[in-house]
Amino acid sequence: MGWFSSDKKPEPEPLLRQDRQKCWESRDAYFACLDSAGVVKPGTEGSTCSAQQVVYEQNCAKSWVSYFNQRRVLAEQQRDVLATVNTQAAAANRR
Repeated sequence: MGWFSSDKKPEPEPLLRQDRQKCWESRDAYFACLDSAGVVKPGTEGSTCSAQQVVYEQNCAKSWVSYFNQRRVLAEQQRDVLATVNTQAAAANRR
């Protein structure tokens, strides 16, 4: 269309507090399922947590899902690094 067309894309609705709460609750349920299955990276669990994953992806914006999933993996990597550093520090203090 031209520059002055009346075809405007609707503005996305801002998330309400209840919507954010639903997202967080469904994320927590999905991540709890992943924890019980011993899975760190979301999406690699197969069909184990598929029901929770569907609800999570329905209740959260795609950008939020991507962020939360990446953050989960990074947090696990940080935990591993901190454990290694603490072990090395304890060994250095024994000398």
